[in-house]
Amino acid sequence: MEDNIIFGKNAITEALLADREINKILISKNIHSDSKLNKIKELAKEKGVIFQFVAKEKFAPYSQYNHQGIIAQISPINYEDLDNFLEKKHENSCVVLLDGVEDAHNFGAIIRTCVCAGVAGIIIPSRRNVQVNATVEKTSAGAINHIPIIKVNSPVNAVQKLKESDWWVVAADASAEDNYYDVNYNDMNFVLIMGAEHAGVSKSLLKLSDFVVKIPMLKDFNSLNVSNAFSAIIFETVRQKLKK
Repeated sequence: MEDNIIFGKNAITEALLADREINKILISKNIHSDSKLNKIKELAKEKGVIFQFVAKEKFAPYSQYNHQGIIAQISPINYEDLDNFLEKKHENSCVVLLDGVEDAHNFGAIIRTCVCAGVAGIIIPSRRNVQVNATVEKTSAGAINHIPIIKVNSPVNAVQKLKESDWWVVAADASAEDNYYDVNYNDMNFVLIMGAEHAGVSKSLLKLSDFVVKIPMLKDFNSLNVSNAFSAIIFETVRQKLKK
């Protein structure tokens, strides 16, 4: 069920603006009209998307979500093919590979950060990693409509293919010797690999990495949330590009 809906005003607005295939929008009769809801209705009329006002009981199956009284029934997103992605021109670009990230809120936050930081694409494994679902869409605040999501069967094969196409590989690992800001990210295409908090980046991907970096800590504590750690590293790459 969750894979076929998106919820929340911001996420639905962005989906409409991005011309996502939306089957129907359900709006609770109990919610008050505001500028965001009016915009959704205007966009839906403009794009020929059906919207209906329904009783609050219709939202009972979605009570675990902060749906704000509005849900859109959608078709699954179209994943980008890695080969097609690599055929496009890339210059000083970054792609992010998530290795075992299981929390949908982390994934959604990473998507949002990627769009803000100008990341060219996100690679996710088809197994042992959270997939795109309604929570991811909501947490990304619609940013998922503005970046290619590339699904691969084998992260190792994907990284090898990137290396063959002259992409450099940077992996984040708490036990690394180098700090994330010691790498010069300019003038190269690179993939940034982020692992889950409990397991980190797999050994097979670490072996393929050209750079392994850490975020230095003043206090020995549990590792940063993966979305926070990613933000620190990716905005260092942005800082370097802006400084250039």
